[in-house]
Amino acid sequence: MKHEEFENLSFEEALQKLENIVKDLEGGRIKLDDAVEAYEKAVALKKICEEKLQKAQLKIEKIEISPEGEILTQPLDKSEEQ
Repeated sequence: MKHEEFENLSFEEALQKLENIVKDLEGGRIKLDDAVEAYEKAVALKKICEEKLQKAQLKIEKIEISPEGEILTQPLDKSEEQ
């Protein structure tokens, strides 16, 4: 379930909203009906954060300097990650 109100949030904004919902749920400051709605919003925010992270990960490149001193970029090879 995706809430349209979250569509244009930055990763940081979505993460902050998600953290606030989690704090409210953990603190017991929400009535049961509101908790269900908050949980649904949290799921939507989590999905948005995951999508934004995935898009950012696809943009990551490895920067290399050739023997001639030229700066080159290559897609980050996941097999080199540790």
